[in-house]
Amino acid sequence: MFQLKQYVSTDAALWNDHVAKSKNGTFLADRRYVEYHGDRFDDCSLMCFLDDKLYATLPANREGDTLVSHAGLTYGGLIMGSDANAATTLQLFKEINAWLLDRGIRRVIYKPSPWVYHTMPAEEDLYAIVEACQARLTGRKIASVIKTDNPAKWRRDRRYAANKAEHNGLTTEWSDDWSSFWHILTTHLAEKYDARPVHSLQEIQLLATRFPDNIRLYVARAAGELVGGTVIYTSRNVAHTQYIASTNQGRSMHAIDLIFRRLLTEELSQADFFDFGTSMAPDGHSLCESLIYQKEGFGGRAICYDTYEWEL
Repeated sequence: MFQLKQYVSTDAALWNDHVAKSKNGTFLADRRYVEYHGDRFDDCSLMCFLDDKLYATLPANREGDTLVSHAGLTYGGLIMGSDANAATTLQLFKEINAWLLDRGIRRVIYKPSPWVYHTMPAEEDLYAIVEACQARLTGRKIASVIKTDNPAKWRRDRRYAANKAEHNGLTTEWSDDWSSFWHILTTHLAEKYDARPVHSLQEIQLLATRFPDNIRLYVARAAGELVGGTVIYTSRNVAHTQYIASTNQGRSMHAIDLIFRRLLTEELSQADFFDFGTSMAPDGHSLCESLIYQKEGFGGRAICYDTYEWEL
């Protein structure tokens, strides 16, 4: 019924056009994003054709006898067009399983896109992986999201801090000063979490050049000096904070509070949702209570980033 093929570089234009028109794909699935770190992964992305028309794509990589969708992306899953329906998607997963099995794949790790990133209902895959694959939920991360036309109230301490930052003369702006912010971010992550950014400075600069409308840096300054900032990933209906960091001076002057008030009320108020991202400890499983407390103070409430697995 379906014609399945592994993605090759000459398919990039067709793939990217499908992602741009899909109901649940974001620019993270664009090949220019997927492949910025392509040397780290054995790409095994799938293109699924129905009657010679591209029905769905699946960004994925292979790790031995396991297919992961995709280890280099926060989320992915099957990316579907607006005409995708339940019965056809169910059949597709049966055929994907057979295709993978013929190629020595014995296990699948699947990370669907959270529903807030869908431009229309798009959970046919979640039904299909349980019905056709007997998938089980193996991981769940909690994220904090604001529905911008019905936001929860800011906590009093966050409102007070933003007012104080403004009173103290902090300014905010979109910026290309990636180097200064990356120094702040790297120092902050190392000192507080013994961690480092997923992206190097060179990688985030490359991606910002490739996606100037989707990846931007918003910062706060005190007397001209950069004291805090956040990297914003903007998709069709969601603004997402990829990184947040400030200096000691920025924290004492409440730079982050002012940044988010300006973003939510002015700069990004047109987005349907504002996603602060997950609040997990470095082990990837435990809740980081201090981090989610901050995000909930800005009005964020929970959605889940889930991971499923099944055996073939």
